[in-house]
Amino acid sequence: MVGAAGLACVFIMVFGGYLIAGGKMDIILKSLPFEMMMIGGAAVGAFLIGNSMSEIKHTLKDLGKVFKGARWKPDDYRDLLCLLFELVRLGRQNAVALEEHIENPAESPIFQEYPRILADKEAIAMICDTLRAISMNYDDPHQVEEVLSNRIEENIHHSLHPSHALQSMADSLPALGIVAAVLGVIKTMSAIDQPPEVLGKLIGGALVGTFLGVFLAYGIVGPFAVRLKAVNEQDGHFYCLIQEVLVANLHNHATNICIEVGRQSTPSHFRPSFADLEEALKGRKAA
Repeated sequence: MVGAAGLACVFIMVFGGYLIAGGKMDIILKSLPFEMMMIGGAAVGAFLIGNSMSEIKHTLKDLGKVFKGARWKPDDYRDLLCLLFELVRLGRQNAVALEEHIENPAESPIFQEYPRILADKEAIAMICDTLRAISMNYDDPHQVEEVLSNRIEENIHHSLHPSHALQSMADSLPALGIVAAVLGVIKTMSAIDQPPEVLGKLIGGALVGTFLGVFLAYGIVGPFAVRLKAVNEQDGHFYCLIQEVLVANLHNHATNICIEVGRQSTPSHFRPSFADLEEALKGRKAA
């Protein structure tokens, strides 16, 4: 909603101010299809050249995040802490019983209580792989922390590729606008024998290219890239919480302390309150 409101604000303020100042839209509208074809088409072509097919699909898929925001909401962080509480507690009580859940999480009644988390393959893989490694005596806290840190860093690096691709496109758009403007000037020079009123329209049409390149770069594509980067970095905190709790478990802290370590490491705008989490955990204990 905020993204859509911001996009509407950009268009209203720019073109509204232009019209209030006495500007005419006919020259812009007449030149827009051709300028957009040159600038937008060249930008898309450069995007296709600079990215693989999987990266292109990844970028197109992530565009929705600009308007939807972060995938993980405060309730998801609370649910993740509850899930980890159940798994850590079960692992300490009965390691054999825990294996049944981590070997087939899709069929696990514990994981099925949290469908949004279960649907995320990376979160489930991180939890199950780490708990499986611990069951095989790979339980050095510092080594496990390093492995998880490297895994999270790689995931975040991969998730940020769409924002980098969009930022590269934004950086190229002003230059492509100049290219379109130069072509417009060439067209104008070929009609140099025409009267001033004709030349004026031709020059105005050429300048639409410069305007369009800068407008798209700093008013649309650039902000999209910034927003997408922020959203993906926010989602990365979800996996950091998994790391914090599982590493705390390896330090042999009490189960409640492990969960509190995870709660405290959660960003403030996603962090469940102590009372809310305690109430949720009591419900899981009762179940």
